[in-house]
Amino acid sequence: MGELAIGLTIVAFGTSAPELVVNSFASWKGNHEIVLGNIIGSNSFNLFIILSITGLIVPMRIQSSTAWKEIPISFIAIVVLFAVANDTFLYNREVSVITRIDGMVLLGCFLLFLLYVVSQLKQERVNHGEPGETQREMPLGRLVLLMVGGLAGLIIGGKLLLDHSVKLAIQLGMSERMIGLTIVAAGTSLPELATSVVAALRRNNDIAVGNIIGSNIFNLFFILGLSAVIRPLPYITGFNIDLGVLASGTLILFLAMYTGRKLQIDRWEAFVLLALYTGYFILFLI
Repeated sequence: MGELAIGLTIVAFGTSAPELVVNSFASWKGNHEIVLGNIIGSNSFNLFIILSITGLIVPMRIQSSTAWKEIPISFIAIVVLFAVANDTFLYNREVSVITRIDGMVLLGCFLLFLLYVVSQLKQERVNHGEPGETQREMPLGRLVLLMVGGLAGLIIGGKLLLDHSVKLAIQLGMSERMIGLTIVAAGTSLPELATSVVAALRRNNDIAVGNIIGSNIFNLFFILGLSAVIRPLPYITGFNIDLGVLASGTLILFLAMYTGRKLQIDRWEAFVLLALYTGYFILFLI
């Protein structure tokens, strides 16, 4: 597998595991605003903060397929969420709810994305041939132990993060939406931050960027879709502002591919993303 495919799939899915665990618990308990706030907030944190930090560390070259395919797919995911969530605005219904059917639509979109990634992998094999054996396999017992330990840590950590976030919201008089968009979103995005920064330092640009774009697609299509299937999610229109900010950032990222050096995130472009999010965050807290 090429670095971009690894970033879009294995790395992105792995770093999105905290969002999956937290949202599964939150959906089951009926903390709907935390479910939506975590996903939208995590995606914004990934795009504006993590991508900015990695871009400030080292300007990142982007593959043309990322500029013309993966970034637009992440934008389409935002549009699809807006379409299935805004029942009152778009379809003149009394309330807006992301139903189980909407969740299945999101999961179907995720399946289409996986089929796209598989087609990219097949194309890589045609162009570069089959990869050879590069490293010795890890012993099965150690692999199973690490998987079980990691899964247990995720479940325990996710439940603790959710429970204490709700308690914090009550004590501070904050809405679950605000907690989901800030504390929970930042907490569940830490794996993406660590992974992308390390990848940028090692000049693995495709993994750094693929991790962020892949995680955002994974969050919107799979995790939010699964959350809605577990329990339908009432949707408040206030989230449209946050979706608009996320959509604007995605468009800015697309335009950044063709400003300055082509197909590269320059340091000044990374700084612009960071400054825009800082302004939005200040306005959000006021």
